[in-house]
Amino acid sequence: MDVGASFILTSILLGIGLAMDAFSVSVANGLNEPNMRKSRVALISGTFATFQGVMPLIGWLIVVTAVGALDVLDQFVPWIALILLAFIGGKMIKDGIEGEEGSEPVSLGMTALLAQGIATSIDALSVGFTISDYDVVGAVICALIIALVTWIICAIGLMAGKKLGSKFTSRATIFGGAILILIGMEIFIKGVFF
Repeated sequence: MDVGASFILTSILLGIGLAMDAFSVSVANGLNEPNMRKSRVALISGTFATFQGVMPLIGWLIVVTAVGALDVLDQFVPWIALILLAFIGGKMIKDGIEGEEGSEPVSLGMTALLAQGIATSIDALSVGFTISDYDVVGAVICALIIALVTWIICAIGLMAGKKLGSKFTSRATIFGGAILILIGMEIFIKGVFF
């Protein structure tokens, strides 16, 4: 696996696209706790980052296992990636336009934080389809980059929520959805035409 600039850029863009739901929730959490300590910011951001990093690996493992057992499925991976990322991205854009994300801050105990982590990372499971041609090292590096990007974006979201309010959450969700759709199209074009 060649871990070059293109690989790193794609992983960063996946991380940005996937982190937008978590960013929106982080902004709402920041609004809910205006006196949040830095250690709490790190915990919340780290929780989102962990889920965003682990879910693609689970998806990758499922796809690699299925494709390894049935090589015939390999030709369908670009189609599946396009459909899943376009669906998730489209839903994010729709939610951002309708302003559903971040409209009601949730009181954040540990159970709520874990629920938010799972809810905002379910879409990251589908990234396993998009990275199915990576070897183990490539998949792990990609997941770590996604986790790091998510951690940074969520920390920014929490701080922004504390200071600026929720006016940017719908735009972030629209931006994240557009990135996921573009990545799905890139994977489809590479997989089908090249």
